[in-house]
Amino acid sequence: MPKFNRFFVLIPALIILSGCGWSSPHNQANVEGTEVRASNTASAEPLRYDDYAAVLTTYVDDRGMVDYQGLQANRQQLDTFNAALGKVDPSTYEAWSESAQIAFLINAYNSFTLESIIDQDPLKNIRDIPGVWRGRKFSIAGNSKTLDNIEHQTLRVDFNEPRIHAALVCAAISCPVLRQEPYTGEKLDAQLDDQTRRFLASPHGLRIDRQENRVYISSIFKWFGEDWKPTYGVEDKFTGNANERAVLNFISQYLNEEDREYLAQGNYRLRYLNYDWSLNKQ
Repeated sequence: MPKFNRFFVLIPALIILSGCGWSSPHNQANVEGTEVRASNTASAEPLRYDDYAAVLTTYVDDRGMVDYQGLQANRQQLDTFNAALGKVDPSTYEAWSESAQIAFLINAYNSFTLESIIDQDPLKNIRDIPGVWRGRKFSIAGNSKTLDNIEHQTLRVDFNEPRIHAALVCAAISCPVLRQEPYTGEKLDAQLDDQTRRFLASPHGLRIDRQENRVYISSIFKWFGEDWKPTYGVEDKFTGNANERAVLNFISQYLNEEDREYLAQGNYRLRYLNYDWSLNKQ
């Protein structure tokens, strides 16, 4: 069964929601700048990221905050891009490299989230929108899927790439920031590394308090800690359970030498930061 279609069967177990690969390319996607070309049965025209790029540069500031009111009043480009996502043929998606697939899915998740917010009048925090993650459906690659389908049943299942959690944006203050550019297959590794560094440098990602001998990390690392185990699992360093040690091992590679050594020795208390679900609006 094609891997994109595997997530079309809903998993009955409840999945903890957040705001939110090491890619092994095959059949390199035809990616040029911000353009992703895909032939599909609905149209011979290529799918382009240009409309989405225009939305991000116009309505997202350098802090990742969004002008939702402005976007709500001028939503045509966002709606055009989201409609194009549904016209991608599944066989076209399957032919892309893994990095191009991941970029496509991250862009879709974030763009559909923007749509979910501006569909509300007045604007609401994302958790106040009924069924926003598991009820609202969107057309993507010829199928109708929820945000949960994209995140939990495709990205987290088909790819060993925990850095997606620094890129998926749930429209909340404590989420990672929304970039001012789309993700692309050719730039994905650098983009995800940059996102991770920005998130860990923010007050919502990581805080080391040597005076109190405590390390505070985002609750995202608690909700999805298992995603770091395959690559970053370690037995004799850091602190906490297996998931927490893997997360701390991952985090340490983005820190200076002094902070890396402090985390590795493990003689501190690990705590999770409170999650601020307020809307990430300008």
